[in-house]
Amino acid sequence: MVQAATTGAAPLPVPDRIGKYAIVNEVGHGTTGTVYLAHDPDFRRDVAIKVYNVVSDDDAQRARIARKMFFNEARMVGMLQHPNILPIFDAGEEGGKYYVVMEHVQRARTLEAYCRPDNLLHVEDVVKIVFKSARALHYAHRRGVIHRDVKPSNIMLTNDNDVRIIDFGIALLADADVSKIEGIAGSPSYMSPEQVQGHELTPASDLYSLGAVMYELLTGFRPFRASSLAKLLNQITYSTPAPIHTLRAGIPEELEEVVAIALQKDPARRHASGAVMAEHLTRVYQALKAQWDGTDRPDRFDTLRRLSFFHDFSHAEIREILRASEWREYGWGDEIVREGDADDRFYVVVAGRVRVERHGRLLGHLRDGDCFGETGYVAGARSTAGIRADEAVTILSVSATLLEQASAECQLRFNKVFLRALIRRLQGAGAG
Repeated sequence: MVQAATTGAAPLPVPDRIGKYAIVNEVGHGTTGTVYLAHDPDFRRDVAIKVYNVVSDDDAQRARIARKMFFNEARMVGMLQHPNILPIFDAGEEGGKYYVVMEHVQRARTLEAYCRPDNLLHVEDVVKIVFKSARALHYAHRRGVIHRDVKPSNIMLTNDNDVRIIDFGIALLADADVSKIEGIAGSPSYMSPEQVQGHELTPASDLYSLGAVMYELLTGFRPFRASSLAKLLNQITYSTPAPIHTLRAGIPEELEEVVAIALQKDPARRHASGAVMAEHLTRVYQALKAQWDGTDRPDRFDTLRRLSFFHDFSHAEIREILRASEWREYGWGDEIVREGDADDRFYVVVAGRVRVERHGRLLGHLRDGDCFGETGYVAGARSTAGIRADEAVTILSVSATLLEQASAECQLRFNKVFLRALIRRLQGAGAG
């Protein structure tokens, strides 16, 4: 699914059809257009249709930019055919509506979901995502296309952990006047130094932006943050971001070097191409995989396999859970879940005992193999009880967001076992 911003002009009534496409519903609305889920009767497939605000928009400047973005993306029809670039199938105009038709990817989400310090992807997954993105950008660059707006919200992660780069609306196309949108185009936090200064852009600008995305995926923070746009642009031009290892422990030096090269101020000092950046990441991934296959992970795997919670899981599913989780140690009295806090994580007690409390009153205890965190099933729900370590305890913390990227089989297994355990507890067989 293609996502759009939720700010801007008021949404228009949802049409029944656009061209030959039957409209199902609206899925996003932004300043330059609206995105609909639609059905293509010829190919019998769902598609996403982006309709640009070029006639009804009261802001003439915004309408003019929207028109140019339409022609930009219309030129992309069939041009970029890469597994990690969202394909554009069709483009047209009907009754003053300019539209482009794209692949609809079910249950996909953008990388924005993984740019919070409390919901980061595993380092190996970040490497794989950026590797695929670098290869896709290299493909586009070889065909004369510079994206100009690489950012987390323009990179989608599909349900099977694949990548799609989206939104070429402000891309630069070689020898194409329609792509020259006036002013600084792009999202300031991810723009290269040459982009913020209005200099001529090369593929190296996209690689800088991809480096900024990688920095944020690894740390949960953007490379540069400031209280005003002027200060932000000054930092991008002249400052050096905080070292990644100061924001997240355990980041390999070789990986930090990849990001540092991508964020060089001088384009000539960055990776020579997306392919070169991908090769560098391949070496980093191989080293990380060797580390993953070391002595620590098998010990954790064996520990989980012995817990009653995981008796119904296959070996592959347990490994998926390990990759969607964090392994945390708590000392006596440490607070694990605070009563009243919103929490999107599920928890399994690996070793030790925890206290369940409400308003300071003890409700019971949970031990090895027990689970908690039912509010993770409801977006925005707040914990109805607090959980505190009653002794030294090891907790497996599973991110609901990361669990969505596991296989369908693993998700179903986890949800079934988790809900079964909660039902037993409600029936009085769980906490003691």
